[in-house]
Amino acid sequence: MNNQQLVQRDLQVMWHPCTQMKDHEWLPLVPIRSGKGVWLEDYDGKRYLDAISSWWVNLFGHAHPAINRALAEQAEQLEHVIMAGFTHEPAVRLAERLVAITPDRLQRVFFAENGSSAVEIALKMSFHYWLNRGQPKRQRFVSLANSYHGETLGALAVGDVALYKETYGPLLLEPIIAPAPDAYLTETGESAEAFAERRLEDMRRIFTQQGDEICAVIVEPLVQCAGYMRMYHPAYLTGLRRLCDEFDIHLIADEIAVGFGRTGSLFACEQAGISPDFMCLSKGLTAGYLPLSAVLMPDSVYQAFYHDYASLKGFLHSHSYTGYALGCTAAHATLDLFEQSDVLARNRQTAARMRSAVEALHDHPQVGDIRQHGMILAIEMVKDKASKTAYDWRERRGMRVYQHGLERGVLLRPLGNVVYFMPPYVINEEEIALMADTAIAGIEAATAA
Repeated sequence: MNNQQLVQRDLQVMWHPCTQMKDHEWLPLVPIRSGKGVWLEDYDGKRYLDAISSWWVNLFGHAHPAINRALAEQAEQLEHVIMAGFTHEPAVRLAERLVAITPDRLQRVFFAENGSSAVEIALKMSFHYWLNRGQPKRQRFVSLANSYHGETLGALAVGDVALYKETYGPLLLEPIIAPAPDAYLTETGESAEAFAERRLEDMRRIFTQQGDEICAVIVEPLVQCAGYMRMYHPAYLTGLRRLCDEFDIHLIADEIAVGFGRTGSLFACEQAGISPDFMCLSKGLTAGYLPLSAVLMPDSVYQAFYHDYASLKGFLHSHSYTGYALGCTAAHATLDLFEQSDVLARNRQTAARMRSAVEALHDHPQVGDIRQHGMILAIEMVKDKASKTAYDWRERRGMRVYQHGLERGVLLRPLGNVVYFMPPYVINEEEIALMADTAIAGIEAATAA
């Protein structure tokens, strides 16, 4: 089989995610036969450096031998069993490990299948908690401008990226949108920390006016990933925790994309010294092998649902593959890799090399910002640097970078006009140079006219 043959078969039956399929009349699909480390290989033998960890999930490279072995061994013993009324060791041990490594106060684990499902659980559980506590007026959620939390209806509702959300507006609950502490929006001479503190005053006003009807505020700690990789200072999280405590409002940390070392610490919340009331995890949890997510919460939340069955206060939410043994095993193998070497220390070195590799863009007239939190680096292309005037989205400048990357053998998938790196942690110096040089040349080509 070659590339063309598989593409022809695909276009007869497949509908791809986050894609206008008509684009594939002129933009060829890339069929992948295999992966190893940071590399993907197509059916014609061409290789592509996976600079985005295949949608941010792959931590330790494709076809990692230790994860492969663990899954093969587990598949011989147990792949899955219903988790209502049953249990198994891989799930129990994974819950124990997650409780041990996440911030204090997170003492219970509810497993699901993907990130959006985890967000749905946190939203429902927060609302239901207040209902069980005799506060039925609490029915609202607060989220940040430019946020993204997933594609299922509840998760989509608390997001604020119009590209994904606007069409489905009539189907969605209406959140309260608070201004984001996005450091890109700072005024001249204003620090990211000072701007974060200023944005906390906006949140205080919301809590003061509507706090008695708010269940929770949900945020992506430090990086709004699908929101064009906009970033903010940890001081915002520290202050938001204080506000939530003051007004007795839940704080939901969506660490689905930023957890497991992406921002420089194991979890982004650690950089603010806080523990949320709910933490949503997925993506890197299984290093890109299998879909699995988890929601962690304090025992006090668990106790609000712990009643006789006839009280109807139970949390009767379920997923077919909740806590399935193969997914939990992939997560164990992933956590083992963190324990076996100082991954975070290596990431700090890798992150510094990534930043150094794009330093040539610092004074580029069409680069409005280069921002970074750990292993996430973003470069914002702009029409005018001084005013930060954006390019018209219809020009699809990011698509030009994507195409240039594929020609050079690098998978870059810009978000609008933002080119970003989020590679597997095993990327080496030579591969970083290729990734950066390709991005720089792609940006030069995309902004040339």
